[in-house]
This record gives sequence, C-alpha cells and structure tokens, in this order.
Amino acid sequence: MVSGLGDMSLSLAIAAIGSALGTGVAGMSAIGAWKRAFQQNKAAPFILIAFVGAPLTQTIYGMILRNAIQGANLPPESYIYQMLIGFFAGIAMAFSAYMQGKAGAKAADALAETGKGFGNYIMVVGIIETVALFVMVFTMTAMPG
Repeated sequence: MVSGLGDMSLSLAIAAIGSALGTGVAGMSAIGAWKRAFQQNKAAPFILIAFVGAPLTQTIYGMILRNAIQGANLPPESYIYQMLIGFFAGIAMAFSAYMQGKAGAKAADALAETGKGFGNYIMVVGIIETVALFVMVFTMTAMPG
C-alpha cells in the first residue's frame, strides 16, 4: 500500500511557476534599469537584485508545504483532497510571487531612476510576500495531525 503520497508536489510546482514568472518580470525591469544607467555613464545599482530575487522564496514555501502534506501521512482515500489543497495553495503562492515580481519591477525602475526609496519599496515587496507566508502557515495548521 502506498502512503505519504501527499499533494503530488503540486504546491511546490505551482509555487515555483509563480517564482519563475515573478523573477522574470523583475529581472527584465532590472536589466532595463541597468541599461539606462550604463547609457548615462552612471553606476548601475546592484541592490536591484534584491527585487529580482524576492519571488524565489515562494518556491521554498511550496516545498515546505509539500513536505508537510506528505508528512501528515494521510490515508490514500484522501489523496484527491490533498492534491486540491496543494493545488489551491500553490496557486495562491504563485500569484503572490508573480505580483511581488511586478512590484519589484516597478521598484527597480524607480530606484534606478531616483536613487531613493529602497526602504519603502522593499516594504511593499515584503507585504506581498506575507500573502504566501500566510497561505503556507494557515494551510499547514489546517492539516489533520
């Protein structure tokens, strides 16, 4: 008998798709901001990489949740529900990562243009991050023991 199948890694895979989209969006903006800096013979701010990398954490949250669902070792008759839990939690984390990347893209552009506001921008990125953390934690606490 198979046990501990969990959500078939749906939470991890879907969260990782969101991370890929978010880092891609933020990365394209950072590259554009660096290009403008180079064209103006200004220093290219390396700190923009913080906005690019921020959406990566949702992949980690997806992995942690996947492990928690597997570790609950629920009976095989509940696998469809475990997969649904992983699917919807993964979607929520993916949207968080994607929107975090979009906000990071705007932040990279603004910081490169003005040289100001990093603290404000990173707070916005952090608030968006909180959505994924809430999804992970609340889903894990709702799992049967």
